[in-house]
Amino acid sequence: MSKLTSIASITCWYGKFPWYLPYFLHSCSFNPTVDFYIITDNQTRIDNKPDNVKIIYKTLNEIKAVASQKLGFTVNIDYPYKLCDFKPAYGFLFPEIISGYDFWGIGDIDIVYGSIRNFMTEDILNNYDVISSRHDYITGSFCLFRNNDYVNQLFMKSKDYKMVFSNPIHFCFDECNFLFEKLKIGLSILDIKNAIESMTYVVKKEEKKFQLRAFFDFIIVEGLPGNIEWNKGRMVYKEMYEVMFYHLIQFKTSCSNRKILNPIPNKFYFTKTAIMKKLT
Repeated sequence: MSKLTSIASITCWYGKFPWYLPYFLHSCSFNPTVDFYIITDNQTRIDNKPDNVKIIYKTLNEIKAVASQKLGFTVNIDYPYKLCDFKPAYGFLFPEIISGYDFWGIGDIDIVYGSIRNFMTEDILNNYDVISSRHDYITGSFCLFRNNDYVNQLFMKSKDYKMVFSNPIHFCFDECNFLFEKLKIGLSILDIKNAIESMTYVVKKEEKKFQLRAFFDFIIVEGLPGNIEWNKGRMVYKEMYEVMFYHLIQFKTSCSNRKILNPIPNKFYFTKTAIMKKLT
């Protein structure tokens, strides 16, 4: 059996760990062939941390200093959320983390994974350089980049990256500069009047020039649909559609009962407002 293509996912988290972290960790443990790196300043002991989740301690100021030194100009990372704009540069900024991996990824903690390898197959990994979790734009919640110099420096193809990285404003550079609604209805980002050249713009432009191969497919659940089953590392929506992960971007605030199921069972469900052992 041939060796699996190796994957490292990088997330930065600053401050107190969120209430839903145990579910993120539990889902990572069911993806043992992917390594998840969390860069954080939080030195609180993490219970039930699987071996493939690796904690790296860096302060925000340390990241700012490294980024300024590597990029050759003073960057602005004065608050943690600004790091979202820097996600496409993680491969360039943290070569010591991604060394030896075939792909590096950007990710979030407000995620519960199903089976990553059911979607990030060897066929897809062999044939694409940038792999998004949506059909319409690059996803900051989970996106993979081939680990080579061209892809690691892809963000530099944006004429705006220096402005974005040195400005305190959050530009949603990792995704599409807030053009979500226009892209959802099928418009091409290359045809939209654009305030800045975001990563979706850069990837689509390079793809059109046959400089890279990009994969876009809708393999996640977002929002508050309910009826999501997690079962021993697989995630199924409406008892019909297997998905790679549930992005908790809205659920994490709408969830009314935040008590963690203990122990976390091999099967549980997401309703619109709760995580339950059984659907009632």
